[in-house]
Amino acid sequence: MTDPTQALSFGAAAAEYDRYRPRYPQAALRWALDGLAAPARTVDLGAGTGILARGLLALGHEVTAVEPDPGMRAQFAATTPGAPALAGSAESVPLPDGYADAVLVGQAYHWFDRERAHSEIARVLRPGGVFAPVWNLRDDRVGWVNDMNRIAEIGGTVDRLLGDVTDFGPDLDRPEWAEFTHVTELTPEDLLGMVGTRSYHLTATPERRRQIDRELRALLDTHPELAGREAIVLPYRTLVFRARRR
Repeated sequence: MTDPTQALSFGAAAAEYDRYRPRYPQAALRWALDGLAAPARTVDLGAGTGILARGLLALGHEVTAVEPDPGMRAQFAATTPGAPALAGSAESVPLPDGYADAVLVGQAYHWFDRERAHSEIARVLRPGGVFAPVWNLRDDRVGWVNDMNRIAEIGGTVDRLLGDVTDFGPDLDRPEWAEFTHVTELTPEDLLGMVGTRSYHLTATPERRRQIDRELRALLDTHPELAGREAIVLPYRTLVFRARRR
């Protein structure tokens, strides 16, 4: 588990998080839930502002959200009607045994205390139910995206996750994975806003935040693929893992 200060830093920027963070491709969510007919009873664990939950609702599934940060839960309630948001965490899920057909996690699994979380996820899943963590990762095979990640100290790559996420404990099958690509279109200011919702930026000193913003503006002004553009296409690689409850 990584720094809890960073893990709980997002609530102060909940509205910006919901505005600037990318959505999840529906193809990725369908793959995660392959074999489960709608309406499946799903849990969105570490649900944030409801970006993943809204994708599941759009596919016709039932959603119960679990989120530890009160600021994120408040934003969830404001933006995601039709799904309750419960106070709780991956290590302490306030739901009964065998409650869910599927537990999904968007952008949050790397914050978990894995041993405790795996036990709770297995408890909440029915036998044969699905656990599926999902990540939207900026496609750093593109030169300027790699530069942006370096400036903003944005970590997380497909290769790193594939090496790090190898099992979900003794009660879940060995995970399989799939990758999906998509893009978002942002203005230069939107791009700066998106970087401002990263945990490193949120917990950095004011001086460090100003330095990151200066270097990003210089990249936007000088890179041949970005300079003078009113709309920037930011490519993503969405990585999905899927495992069944034994």
